[in-house]
Amino acid sequence: MQFDWRSYLLRPEPRRPGEPQRDLEKFRAYTQSWLRPAAEDDSGEFRVWQSDCGPPSHSVPAHRVSKAAARLGRQAFELIHERLMRAYFTENRDISRPATLQDLWHEVGLPADAFEVSRDPSILEEVLADHREALESGVTGVPAVRLEGNPAVIVGAHPIGLYRRWIERTLARLGHAQAAVE
Repeated sequence: MQFDWRSYLLRPEPRRPGEPQRDLEKFRAYTQSWLRPAAEDDSGEFRVWQSDCGPPSHSVPAHRVSKAAARLGRQAFELIHERLMRAYFTENRDISRPATLQDLWHEVGLPADAFEVSRDPSILEEVLADHREALESGVTGVPAVRLEGNPAVIVGAHPIGLYRRWIERTLARLGHAQAAVE
């Protein structure tokens, strides 16, 4: 089974300047919701936002960097994707800042000159096309999972067992041999 990560923009537009301290406190309160998925057995690591940096202004920059890495190949995408997730959810780094994104790019060892591809207008169009497709499919948040051959979308962080049952039922419905999902 292969995952095809697509863009869904939680914050498609940069935040309007408001009251930085109040915005940061509201964001910190929001990140309390990360504790629920963090409590699951198969969870990644989540930490309530502690940093005085941020909150991220919008989600487009990180998606552009992911798409640029994908142009280098699946392994490059997986490296930067994992690093972005860890930087945001565990290290509380503002992944909307260009300097942070460039630092993460270098940390995973991707070619320095390839970072500029993230600024290519065609990359932005790919991100926006993914987002439009997600909206048309009924996606309203992240994570959102859709299986090829199944128009349903599961939105939100759920126990791994739910995803396993859904995949097994979809495979059975599509006539595939029932395989254990690991």
